[in-house]
Amino acid sequence: MSTTSIPSARPRVKARVSFDRFRAWLVAYAIAPSARLWLVIQLAILHAVIWTFILINLKAAQDVHMDVAEAWGWGQKFLWGYGKHPPLSGWIAGLWFKVFPATDWATYALAMATVSVGMVICWLLSLRVVDPRRAFLVVVMVALYPIFNFKGFKYNPDLLQLVTLPLVVLAYLNAFEKRSWQSGVWLGLAGALALMTKYWVLTMIGAIGLAALIHPERMRFLLSPAPWVAVATMAVAMIPHIIWLADSHFVPLTYAGDTYSIEDAGLVHQLVLGYVLHNAALLALPVALAGLAMALVPPWWTLLLRAPLRIVTRAWARGVNPGVDVSQARNIWIIQIIVAAGPPLGALAFSIYMKTDWGISLFFLVPLALVAIPALRVQSAVLFNIVAIWLVLSLVTLVASPWIAAREMAANKDNTATYGARSELARELTQAWHSRFASRWAVVAGTMESIQPMVFYSPDHPVAFIPNEAWSSGLSSLDDVKRYGFIGVFDPTDGRLPAFEKWVSEIAPNAERIVMTTRRFTHGKAGPAMTWNIYIAPPAK
Repeated sequence: MSTTSIPSARPRVKARVSFDRFRAWLVAYAIAPSARLWLVIQLAILHAVIWTFILINLKAAQDVHMDVAEAWGWGQKFLWGYGKHPPLSGWIAGLWFKVFPATDWATYALAMATVSVGMVICWLLSLRVVDPRRAFLVVVMVALYPIFNFKGFKYNPDLLQLVTLPLVVLAYLNAFEKRSWQSGVWLGLAGALALMTKYWVLTMIGAIGLAALIHPERMRFLLSPAPWVAVATMAVAMIPHIIWLADSHFVPLTYAGDTYSIEDAGLVHQLVLGYVLHNAALLALPVALAGLAMALVPPWWTLLLRAPLRIVTRAWARGVNPGVDVSQARNIWIIQIIVAAGPPLGALAFSIYMKTDWGISLFFLVPLALVAIPALRVQSAVLFNIVAIWLVLSLVTLVASPWIAAREMAANKDNTATYGARSELARELTQAWHSRFASRWAVVAGTMESIQPMVFYSPDHPVAFIPNEAWSSGLSSLDDVKRYGFIGVFDPTDGRLPAFEKWVSEIAPNAERIVMTTRRFTHGKAGPAMTWNIYIAPPAK
């Protein structure tokens, strides 16, 4: 007598039970006061680790960006300013590389550590506006925002603003709520810290000031000591940098005026349109993925379809809504609208060159602004879904990153800006200097694009000197150039070459002039060849 065995459903049931338990654990930790901070920190650390490895794979055939190399150079000497920008990004790079070596992977780790700290601060400020469940949704949406992963690969003042600007907004929300002189001190210090990152943060500080004036509860805030103590604290904290600014003849302002002022109105319109579309496309990803996380918990759409506008209006009028502090949400909405619309309108009005990277620091509030909509319902399952989406996308990208890098290199094999062998040139020039003078290579001269990689990749880490530019970093001087000698590195296709050669002839008329070509081989595949004009001037005897 034959019997047919029926597969046991127990493994499936156990898996389902384990799945449900994990989901319940995640939601419980996301909202529990004693556990939620540690959960967010763990998420941020995991995000930093995964994306550091992704960037190592994606950028294997590339040198670090010149901004990263420049920040490394700044960090070798702690000054109150570095010509183009205030000093905070250089200080942090200096501290980071006292612990980590000057290698590509350490720069990507620094970038991801920066955005991950920003994630935690975004969560902390979200708790001032929404309940813990919504705040956790915000922080995972931020992790999915490309600025915090793919686009966050280069550490520079723009990226560091993802730490300092959320800190300013957090301090403002705290001051708006408490209205004490102590909260004003913290707001002033946060504002000074942001200004020490990049003067561009004035857009956010200005937006916060306008939000304080526009908000319906403005008089309660403005009649308190908080805003006035904040202004005084920020002014006092900025005194050392202001003294440096005056001593340096306000070179950062000269740099901004020379670099970002344009007269072609058509080009201005084109750049502003590109800025708007670029940042809108980046924001579409976290918003769409959050929508997907909600769509996986049916029937979420019935709430939105059946919630007429009058319900939302009444909720706002009452100022009370479960899960949302509508008063603080108004601050977020006002600030985000101003920093979204203000810079493009300002660029059109004053004919300013609008870089897409300037949007890096201005849209981190969008996830919170959306999640703070009172009519939005955030169910527990949404938190698990959004974390699962983030984790799956991150791990798939990690696995696919070598293939993505190979495809990009094949498609852009002649792109010297991306795949040029500058690190190889730095090592070859170091050997050339040692063979000639048996001493450390101390100074490299040329344009920022050419020489910053030399500073980072040469074992001697020479100091950068950029002639014919007013915004000197202050790390080297013309006396250093004459005393220690230098190697000049210049792209022969650069239109500034005649002016540089004139400078070399005046400073070191007996400099040796040679031409060098470099090429990198990655996984057996050749990158584009690059040719350089090299000028070697000996040290003073």
